[in-house]
Amino acid sequence: MSSGSTNEDLLLSNRDISANQLQTYRSNNEPTLMTSSSGMPIGDKICSLTAGLHGPIVLHDACLLDEIGQFNEEKIPERCSYAKGSGAFGTFQCTTDLGSSITRAHFLDTRDKQTRVAVRFSRFTSELGSADTVRDIRGMSIKFYTDCGNFDLICNHLPVFFIRDPILYPSLVHAQKRNPVTNLFDYDAYWDFLTLRPETMHCLILLYSHRGLPNGYRYMNGYSVNTYKFLSSEDRVSYVRFHVKSNQGISSIDSTKALVLAGMDSDYATRDLYNTICANKELPSWTLCIQQMNEEEMKISSFDPFDTTKVWPKLDYPLIPLGTITLNRLPANHFSEIEQLAYSPANLVPGIEVSPDKMLQARIFAYSDAQRYRLGKNYAQLPVNRPLNPITNNYRNGHMCLNNQNGAPNYFPNSFHGATTSSHFKESTYPVEGNVARYECSNGIDDFHQAQRFYREVLSADERLMLARNLAKSLALTQQFICKRALENFSHIDQDLTKDIEHFLSLQRPTTMEDRSIQTDFEGKI
Repeated sequence: MSSGSTNEDLLLSNRDISANQLQTYRSNNEPTLMTSSSGMPIGDKICSLTAGLHGPIVLHDACLLDEIGQFNEEKIPERCSYAKGSGAFGTFQCTTDLGSSITRAHFLDTRDKQTRVAVRFSRFTSELGSADTVRDIRGMSIKFYTDCGNFDLICNHLPVFFIRDPILYPSLVHAQKRNPVTNLFDYDAYWDFLTLRPETMHCLILLYSHRGLPNGYRYMNGYSVNTYKFLSSEDRVSYVRFHVKSNQGISSIDSTKALVLAGMDSDYATRDLYNTICANKELPSWTLCIQQMNEEEMKISSFDPFDTTKVWPKLDYPLIPLGTITLNRLPANHFSEIEQLAYSPANLVPGIEVSPDKMLQARIFAYSDAQRYRLGKNYAQLPVNRPLNPITNNYRNGHMCLNNQNGAPNYFPNSFHGATTSSHFKESTYPVEGNVARYECSNGIDDFHQAQRFYREVLSADERLMLARNLAKSLALTQQFICKRALENFSHIDQDLTKDIEHFLSLQRPTTMEDRSIQTDFEGKI
């Protein structure tokens, strides 16, 4: 090997792994022949066909038309929520002997049974290209490719959510998006909505604590937030919440470092995940657990177990480990395997069902509908979304259909051995009573008690001060009446919290337009 080659190899080995992308993923050692999308070899990709040196481009330049036409449509609509994300693939290994005593779900019925998984990490209010280190809820969605279909478990890195009624979800998102005229983030809109809905306080103090800035995706937990129903082999019903506990431990970054990283490495969390799996040393892993509540416990619970703004106390409902998720493979292509990776809470398996959780029930429709908009009617046929078991149903045709199921009858019932059903997989039954009406979920509900316990019993004195400082930085950019309303809400959690916020506000509120202009969108959210 020449000295030049040795120096080049040394240089590559000393670089960040993700910096060697082209070296690692180049197609071949020798150039390959370029073709059109129809497979026709290309003779020249530098010049368009023109009538003479300075003449117009001719319409029959199929190479040019193919190039431009493909380029025009190479992007698909980004997700309305959780737009920027990263992901990887791996396995889930069941580690419990509980088996069918808690659920009929096959991927949980045998110790050491392995199930393929696809995991996507993301930010709630992100846009494509935004920084990984902005204070925001992180998403952690897991697709289990089981032998009875795909199970999609959609989690956040905080155990509660802002709202409990799905009709408010579009408003929650709109309040955190750019103003359609100025194209800027609006702090008045953000805090106006949140302070008008006191149930947001629990999620808010979690978000503005140190937990709001996880140190990359590897060092955060995932929580289903929603409540699911488990059905055992003996038809026993229980209700569960999923926890995905990081085996790397929990680590956060402070707001100053987050601000620096946003400018120096906006893909900080993405790069960390890539480098860790690419190095193939300490592969990231999480322990999948549940909290479980039987029907009798559900009836006597002091809080609504289906309320997504509430946690289930671990002393009353301890974690039950189910298995380990380990990520060991990066996507071969980010667009095909991550951007087109489609999750929906509607993707359930026998033994796991929907509970009366209102947010979960609305998400059953919302996610699938969003994927049809983004990817097309047949998004479930894309390789990354396709289940392992054969698909037999009455669905045919449509945009980009990859599996039309030959000529089998696509109507039911039929006399020609088409797809049929089995009573073995029927959903459980449950009674429903009451008048159909629009019920205000918050009537008689204490929106502050659990937030109060987190503030007083979980956070240290330094962490409580950090929380107040973080809230003040954002509230400083709002109008006085909105800030006053926020302080009133926080006073129901603890008077000391309100006093500390007021103290930091006196230090941080801009007094002039010039002072205000130096505080960027990012600083406000930090």
